[in-house]
Amino acid sequence: MKYEWRKQEKNLYLTKAKPVLLTIPEQKFISLAGTGNPNESEFKERVQTLYPAAYGLKAAYKKYCQTNNMEFDDYVVFPLEGVWSLTEKGQQLDYLDKNEFSYDIMIRVPDFVPEELIEPTLSSVQEKKNLPLISEMEIKTFPEMDVAQILHVGSYDDEPDSFAKIDDEVSKNGKKRISKIHREIYLSDARRVEASRLKTVLRYRVG
Repeated sequence: MKYEWRKQEKNLYLTKAKPVLLTIPEQKFISLAGTGNPNESEFKERVQTLYPAAYGLKAAYKKYCQTNNMEFDDYVVFPLEGVWSLTEKGQQLDYLDKNEFSYDIMIRVPDFVPEELIEPTLSSVQEKKNLPLISEMEIKTFPEMDVAQILHVGSYDDEPDSFAKIDDEVSKNGKKRISKIHREIYLSDARRVEASRLKTVLRYRVG
């Protein structure tokens, strides 16, 4: 049986253009940290490292399932995600300087993928694909958390309008945003979809 996040986890990923509050379970990711403008080459290199690693892990898991009885014997690779903040300098500015972004760009690892598969698979992908950035890759686990999120349709530069909608919903529910850090889940491929049609889940923690 194949695990498909669009079917099994609709509430987390196929949200609507109306803000909602929900609880996100503990999740594990392969992640690469960075700073700077996401339009520059450094960010692109990180994305181009994450995808081979994620698909290499998927292939390793399918092979593992040939000799181990698992509920799911395959899965659809999860979408790219980014956790975004600002450098200390960027936080002091009274305007947004994209060169001062601080981020973790990541792809989720399904809960049922055995821990012992991850490190050897990353090492194998690094050797086969000659991807030096894999040596900087971290396996990060985020605890269960209460969040507010919305589906943003359009350019990344227009996200403030959607965040304002989330803020209103959070306030109406007597909650508060915990920090300025936020998460973006990219449901569209920006290389193939025009900016006005990009679909991105915007999410931040509340308490």
